[in-house]
Amino acid sequence: MQKKCYYFFKRIFDIVCSLVGIIVLIPLSLVIKISYLCSKDFHSIFFVQERIGKNGRIFKFYKFRTMVVNADEILEKWLKENPQIAKEYNKYKKLKKDPRITFVGKIIRKFSLDEFPQFVNILKGDMSLIGNRPYLLREKKDMGKYYKDIIKTKPGLTGIWQVSGRNNATFQKRLKLEKEYSNNCSFKLDMKILFKTIIVVFKGDGAM
Repeated sequence: MQKKCYYFFKRIFDIVCSLVGIIVLIPLSLVIKISYLCSKDFHSIFFVQERIGKNGRIFKFYKFRTMVVNADEILEKWLKENPQIAKEYNKYKKLKKDPRITFVGKIIRKFSLDEFPQFVNILKGDMSLIGNRPYLLREKKDMGKYYKDIIKTKPGLTGIWQVSGRNNATFQKRLKLEKEYSNNCSFKLDMKILFKTIIVVFKGDGAM
């Protein structure tokens, strides 16, 4: 009964927050579009990708585009040609100094503005404000024994990994943190993560 109440009020909270976020998203999209046009980038400002949701359901995930258009193809080529880069990526599932990020992308990532389109995912029910990272399909095999625990909950715009020194956290550490969240999520824990997220964003500590 306690869990049912938690999920019910969490959904209400998600809906309210997503509506506010979408109101901000509209003028923000215009500013980002103009910024890209000024840098002679005429491609879409939105990035759409399939991600793993609750119970393994696949959904379309939205973000502002912060990389060059063919970023996935470039990454695949780099990983094949550069063993050192491949080693870093396999450990962290990200690159600390990623040259694929555009000039505008660096700015909007610094303050996590690239995450705003995910308010559409939250309103649709694909995601929650607080949850685990929405994992890539290709990362499923790397999640191993943690997969079943992590997909118990909806992915979140922010979560325990994002406020736990994410820039230095390995992929394995992230999985352990998010397994812990899935098995112990509560209103108290969500509020703690939310307040920590606000501090991280205002400090400009990087992409969420």
